[in-house]
Amino acid sequence: MRRVLLVVPLLIFLLLAGFFLRDLLSKEEGKNELTLPSPLVNQPFPEFSLASVLDEQQTITRADLLGKPALVNVWATWCVACRVEHPVLNKLSAQGVVIHGVNYKDETIAAQKWLKDFHNPYQLNISDAQGRLGLDLGVYGAPETFLIDAEGVVRYKFIGVIDEQVWERELAAQYQALVEEAKP
Repeated sequence: MRRVLLVVPLLIFLLLAGFFLRDLLSKEEGKNELTLPSPLVNQPFPEFSLASVLDEQQTITRADLLGKPALVNVWATWCVACRVEHPVLNKLSAQGVVIHGVNYKDETIAAQKWLKDFHNPYQLNISDAQGRLGLDLGVYGAPETFLIDAEGVVRYKFIGVIDEQVWERELAAQYQALVEEAKP
């Protein structure tokens, strides 16, 4: 009986090691490890009514996101990876990419300071201090980015830092296709 008890942890370890090895090999084959299925893809962006980060008297709703394809970037000042991503978002915004922010489970004053110190790439910036919109979006953590079309339908979800390689490899062509689709 003791031998069986000693073998069980070894079997569990080998099983977990097998899963990690399979995952590692799939990453080497070029699969994107940051793309997870989302039930929101091809569904309307959730309804919400929340304050703006920059003006707490201003209410932003889903209707405000409509009209142009956009990235909706979930970010927070407590998110170290968001600090890495932020300069790329500033650059994309300067190039004309429409980006809206969802400041997730954060303090508004800290978010306002962040935007003042690191510049503001967001056309709209939603304060989701309680995390309710994040919950409706199925957010795992920050940063996460949703690509929405002009009608507010989620077309793609990316989890992780958007750097220049990710933009070129994962998002640029999809964003441009939505821009072309939205032209009259």
